[in-house]
Amino acid sequence: MLQPISPSNPLAKIFNKVPFIMQVVIGLIVGIILAAIYPNDTTVIPTLGVLFVSALKAIAPLLVFVLVSAAIARHNKGVKTNMRPILVYYFVSMGLASLLALIMSYIFPSTFSELASAADGVNPPQGISEVLLNFIKQAVDNPVNALLTGNYVAILVWGIAFGLLFRVAHDPTKLVLDDLAETVGGVVRMVIRFAPLGVMGLVYSSCTEAGGFSNLLNYVHVVVVLVATMLIVAFVINPIIVFAATRKNPYPLVLTSIANSAITAFFTRSSAANIPVNLDLCEKLGVPRETYSISIPLGCTINMCGAAVTIVIMTMAAVNTLDIHVDFGSALLMCIAAVLCACGTSGIAGGSLMLIPLACSIFGIGNDIAMQVVGIGFIIGVLQDSTETALNSSSDVVFTAAACGITNGIKNTK
Repeated sequence: MLQPISPSNPLAKIFNKVPFIMQVVIGLIVGIILAAIYPNDTTVIPTLGVLFVSALKAIAPLLVFVLVSAAIARHNKGVKTNMRPILVYYFVSMGLASLLALIMSYIFPSTFSELASAADGVNPPQGISEVLLNFIKQAVDNPVNALLTGNYVAILVWGIAFGLLFRVAHDPTKLVLDDLAETVGGVVRMVIRFAPLGVMGLVYSSCTEAGGFSNLLNYVHVVVVLVATMLIVAFVINPIIVFAATRKNPYPLVLTSIANSAITAFFTRSSAANIPVNLDLCEKLGVPRETYSISIPLGCTINMCGAAVTIVIMTMAAVNTLDIHVDFGSALLMCIAAVLCACGTSGIAGGSLMLIPLACSIFGIGNDIAMQVVGIGFIIGVLQDSTETALNSSSDVVFTAAACGITNGIKNTK
């Protein structure tokens, strides 16, 4: 949990009396105020956000590798990890999210009156087979390179491999691995302590970057459809899945996940950077470490319901713009492809946009036009990508806790 560094310090005592999520909200508000009264700072305030995200991204790969290895190494036969239901929840959520996105596209069809310039230097996959091939190639990456580049597919694979072999190691070796996991976790908690300052810097940058939110005016319709669909997934579909699994009121868990995970993910715009936040939240919720140390990094890799929504709605907007007749069956096939492709979406800002050309190719839309749709995606990414990441990341916690029968919020936030 997030413990104060020096509890005997009077200033620390005052600081820790304020709930951590309230500290983050205060940082958010201060960032907006600073952007309004002093919008020309390009050094100190924006750097706070950059440093926070960089620190999270730097420690997250090592954290995932150590936690996965330690969890598997100390796992005893007969101890439940609940991974099977978690995987089911992940894929059911993505399937329902893509289907909802398709329905929303029919009810509120979006079009692009003018297409943005094609994104330069982007090489999107040209087919589902290429996505799967890239996934396999990532999985067998050099483990050191995977840690350096943040390749979470390979980190998971090597973490599992090392963990399985550590299971037959001597007990003192396992204790060293546990101590290493605790040490890395402590470093992560230190980094998360600076979230209020980091969020302040990130909000400031969002409000003062070129164009700010004014760029959204030209594409307000598709933005509203995207955000509304993701909100329905977060507040309706995911709670229904949790209720069906637990037969308990899902909203305390859902609201806790949104308050403690989604807000941070919204501003970092990176599921990978939010892994430490989610791991800490799962610990607070009382989720067994044997479960969350695997399900959270796995969810960062494959649980991408927000990405599925983005791929479907943006593709259907392109279809509507080009006046292509698409029957519901073909559109449903595109939804299935979107779910499969979303599983390979990288945990970085804008990762889902790279797979829009793949979905567009199902309807015969050329790569040049599809890449212009990707360009529009980057323009509206101020809200689209932030909301998508918030949904993806908070859903990891929701389904992990639900699989363990936990539906209450945090009882003790000290």
